[in-house]
Amino acid sequence: MATPRFMLAGQSSGCGKTTVTCAVLQALVNRGLQVGAFKCGPDYIDPMFHSRVIGAKARNLDLHFFSENTLRCLLAQNAADRDVSVIEGVMGYYDGAGLTSEKASSYEVAQVSRTPVVLVVNARGAALSLLPVIQGFLHFRASSGIRGVILNQCTAMTYGALKPCIEAQCGIRCYGFLPRIAEAEVGSRHLGLITADEVADLQEKMQKLAAQAEKSIDLDGLLALSQEAPPLDYEPIVISEKDPIRVAVARDNAFCFYYEDSLDALRQMGAELIEFSPLRDCALPKHIHGLYLGGGYPELYAAGLAANKTMLHDIRAALESRLPCIAECGGFMYLTEKIGEEKMVGFLPGQCFDTGKLTRFGYVTLTATKDNLLCDAGGSIPAHEFHHWDCTSPGADFTATKSTGKQWPCIVATDSLYAGYPHFHFYSNLHFLEHFYGKCSNFRNTLWREAPSAPLKGCCRAQRVFQNYDCQWQSYND
Repeated sequence: MATPRFMLAGQSSGCGKTTVTCAVLQALVNRGLQVGAFKCGPDYIDPMFHSRVIGAKARNLDLHFFSENTLRCLLAQNAADRDVSVIEGVMGYYDGAGLTSEKASSYEVAQVSRTPVVLVVNARGAALSLLPVIQGFLHFRASSGIRGVILNQCTAMTYGALKPCIEAQCGIRCYGFLPRIAEAEVGSRHLGLITADEVADLQEKMQKLAAQAEKSIDLDGLLALSQEAPPLDYEPIVISEKDPIRVAVARDNAFCFYYEDSLDALRQMGAELIEFSPLRDCALPKHIHGLYLGGGYPELYAAGLAANKTMLHDIRAALESRLPCIAECGGFMYLTEKIGEEKMVGFLPGQCFDTGKLTRFGYVTLTATKDNLLCDAGGSIPAHEFHHWDCTSPGADFTATKSTGKQWPCIVATDSLYAGYPHFHFYSNLHFLEHFYGKCSNFRNTLWREAPSAPLKGCCRAQRVFQNYDCQWQSYND
């Protein structure tokens, strides 16, 4: 099956890949096309912007997380009903998992998926010097996959002068330019751009970018290039459907970092996902058998989270009753005693504090030191960390190992809990999904019975809370 697609890669981080990508996505959507959006690497924030633009969930493509077959399979499945799919690169085109490695780079994704690439080059403060930069990217590898360039932060006059030089001397096509549009800029913070939901006038900004893209980017040329992408060869990934469960997923400004394909894998297995807000809701959803607290920015909303005491108590009681729970990064911080000076759930010991710098940044492989919610002892899964905050008690039930061989203990893990800073993707190791789903099923099947018609008297805290579910805890002992 044909899967029209192209990649917008960059010369480096900060060159304007996301701005150009959003401009192109919005312009194509405005033309009435069904557009797919993908992001290379583990980034959560850029796909949020893509999703807001296209009106559908953007996906991640990461060869640290995925096998080559898995990547091609997920790309093909998620692009199947799209007129065209746009893949945004990560960092510089050849930058991978290590300082000297191409592993998991945009280049490797393009090679594995056989996707034509357009290089976004920041033209600010340069002119003819851009040509050796472009030539270097073209010839660094024998088969770069780069078919053209877009100049960002470039004026119409400069582009008009450089375009014939680039095409004649570099032998590739220029697909246009994007000037600086101050009123369309989005602010940033320590993990990258601020999230899409925090930009009040996001749609207005995207439309300004799209209007400029229609004027100065060769959209017809990009669409023609997408048609040159060959069909994707892959072996289908089968996820066996099981008895249904209900999993509560925290989703608001404080908890917003999730991989949509991971959530889809849960759905395909039979889970109903019920979103809730630890900031706004007073209690967990009813009749749940699992809990997923993703990453995000709980440190920015710590006062609001602390003020919602009924939710704090509800979650603590649920965890004390051994409700299966995954808590990644920000979700883990939420379960500790404090974030800064604000009191959190307090189910886990430790206080979270701002380090002022990236802490344990990058790809790792996690290996379990004991049986737990997600795997047996010795089970391993690729993961990554990207955070400025740390905890006085980060856990020691997994070992994280970098490609350099550096190791450290991390994660609090029991038969009902995974809580720690590392993020993972279920498609990295579907056995972890099976384990989690099985624990949720067991919780549903063996720990609950129908609530009595009369209200409980003098019950323990977990019993009191779980009356909200119209269920009663059968064996928990306070």
